[in-house]
Amino acid sequence: MSGVVRAVWAEPRVPAPAARPWWDVAMVAALSPTAVIEGIVRDDVSWPLYSIGWALVCVVAVLWRARYPLWMLLLAFGAQTLAGLGPAGAGLDDGTLYVTAVVLLFPYSLARWGSGRHVTMGVVALFVFHLGREIFNGSAVTEILAGMGFLLFPVVLGAAVRFAVSARQREAEQTRMGERERLARELHDTVAHHVSGILLQAQAGQIIAGADPQRALAMLGVIEKEAARVLTEMRALVGVLRDGIDGERGPVRGIADLSTLVADAADGLRVDLTVSGDVENVGAAVDAAAYRVVQESVTNTRRHARGATRLTVGVRAGVDVVHVDVVDDGAGGAGQHRSSVLGQEAGHGIPGMRERVELLGGQLRTGPCPDGGWAVAATIPRTLTSR
Repeated sequence: MSGVVRAVWAEPRVPAPAARPWWDVAMVAALSPTAVIEGIVRDDVSWPLYSIGWALVCVVAVLWRARYPLWMLLLAFGAQTLAGLGPAGAGLDDGTLYVTAVVLLFPYSLARWGSGRHVTMGVVALFVFHLGREIFNGSAVTEILAGMGFLLFPVVLGAAVRFAVSARQREAEQTRMGERERLARELHDTVAHHVSGILLQAQAGQIIAGADPQRALAMLGVIEKEAARVLTEMRALVGVLRDGIDGERGPVRGIADLSTLVADAADGLRVDLTVSGDVENVGAAVDAAAYRVVQESVTNTRRHARGATRLTVGVRAGVDVVHVDVVDDGAGGAGQHRSSVLGQEAGHGIPGMRERVELLGGQLRTGPCPDGGWAVAATIPRTLTSR
């Protein structure tokens, strides 16, 4: 139990949204005049200006509930408590306006964004405000306990949202790191292949330099070209992943292997493959990324596109970019690839594709087609611009 308490106390706060949510601004804009009107029209409000003033404090505090969750909770609940206790202490009717129910947002906000110690202090403060007011009003024990449970509900809801969002972020980060490692491994294998070629060319050049200088000179040109390619791939490798790369290694597949890929996928599915442009001189990382996009798209179609009978795959290598387009005719609209979009399938589906393409400076667009089916479109620069 003590370990749980220490873990909660040490929980860091969650960064607040960079921009104030529009719904908070809209809420304040709507509730501010509502508080004024309520204070004027209600007959049981003994001190209208007093009650309206404290109600406006509760409402306006909403604007800072994410950035300063603990302080706004203390301010709002303190204002609501004073709004009720002031007239009650003078023997008048409770002057709390209904609009101050907005204070229930603050326990939620505290659990959603506050640090563990602030959440703990805020919950204690909630009980102090609640007990002080209810005891002063002579409420029954059952009413006091019911009120405590009512106040704890938004805390639990905020904590649930917080941990759900954190879990999704961790899953997304795992997808990113897995894709970085996979791409780095492929680049590593490609670099090793080119370095081996350079070594063999250099050794051969030394052997024939005396007998055939012209041929040896030609080999130097080949070595220079291969070395430039290795340097480019190494820069991409360092940019993608600086840690060591371990694990199983296999041949890096690229655009040239797409015909085999679509042939294996053609069981009951018509696949039309079109490859055009200068695909022979595409860099290894871009080559592998284009293959990966098609591979994941084919897998998604077979698993999630209900009633799909045809898949169109197009790869076009332009001067500056490589375009990859995959379109199926399956039914089901935007939900047909749901499990892959959420990253629940092997390879992390669309998140993995997007991470791979964006690592190389490209863009990936996915979504339902107007006439049915699902489309995947990737644009990958031929010159590596990895992050």
